[in-house]
Amino acid sequence: MAKLPRTKSLFRRILPGLILGFVVFLGLLLIGDIRKTGATFRDFRWSLFLLVLAFTLFNYIFRFIKWHYYLRLAGEKEISPLVSAKLFLAGLPLAVTPGNVGEALKGVWLNQQGKLTVSEGLSVVTAERISDALGVLTLSTLGVFAYPRYWPVFAVSLVFILAVIILSQIRPLALKLLAWGERLPLVRQFAGPLSDFYESSYILLQPRATLTGLVLGTISWLGEGAGMYVVLRGLDVPSSFETFSLAVFITSFSTVVGGISTLPGGLGAAEVSLAGMLTLLLGLNADAASAGTLIIRFGTLWFGVSLGLLVWSLSPDLLRFIPEEEG
Repeated sequence: MAKLPRTKSLFRRILPGLILGFVVFLGLLLIGDIRKTGATFRDFRWSLFLLVLAFTLFNYIFRFIKWHYYLRLAGEKEISPLVSAKLFLAGLPLAVTPGNVGEALKGVWLNQQGKLTVSEGLSVVTAERISDALGVLTLSTLGVFAYPRYWPVFAVSLVFILAVIILSQIRPLALKLLAWGERLPLVRQFAGPLSDFYESSYILLQPRATLTGLVLGTISWLGEGAGMYVVLRGLDVPSSFETFSLAVFITSFSTVVGGISTLPGGLGAAEVSLAGMLTLLLGLNADAASAGTLIIRFGTLWFGVSLGLLVWSLSPDLLRFIPEEEG
């Protein structure tokens, strides 16, 4: 009798991210005086934390709308909004896998739940990530012009993303590259999936779809910036439009830094960027910057991971595809 599949390998994929998250937590506490950082936590107006979570949910709602839009555009019309939402939320913990590679599992889930091939599902995940990147880069624009020191990271990220989009839309060139790749021994065996991935990506990255994704991505990530503003208010930073603008810029740019770092969930890179810019741009001391960074990450990344793990616990069917390891 065949053995039932196990889910241990999936949890192992997110374990490095969980460990790194704990290490980053300790590191932020040690940046300043632990007692002063603890006092800052105690003095934070925790009644505002529910509002931070509400803005994070706002982010997820618009990202889900974008996700479901891409599914329909890719030809998946059988998955109901409820199942689509389950898959979207279940993918949130995969953000803490090294290089976010675990998010490729969403392509497998889509294949199991509907009629898309795994490659077509991966193109949806890719389009979703690209639109998120464009959204946070858009929100970073004004801040980058105001603070030129951040321009190189912004420019490299933007050029890379635009190059991917443009290449996908120059169909003769893309098909020629695919044909050339098929002659390589290591690529030949993936020729079929690569073709499916490209054909789906070609549709999802067309101008109208990209613009729609950009608008939805910008709106969604604005919610996370608003959450950062609420955290700052909880730390008694004066209320002003400048504070709100800097909160949006700091959060968005730190997301970019975390993304290009390829670390699980951007852990370490995003926190250092957040704490550093809170100090440089808003004048917070090390203790307040560390506390603010931890609070916003608890209210965004780790809140999302917790939601996803809850979906995992309620949907064991999503985990059964993980093959059992021998021994």
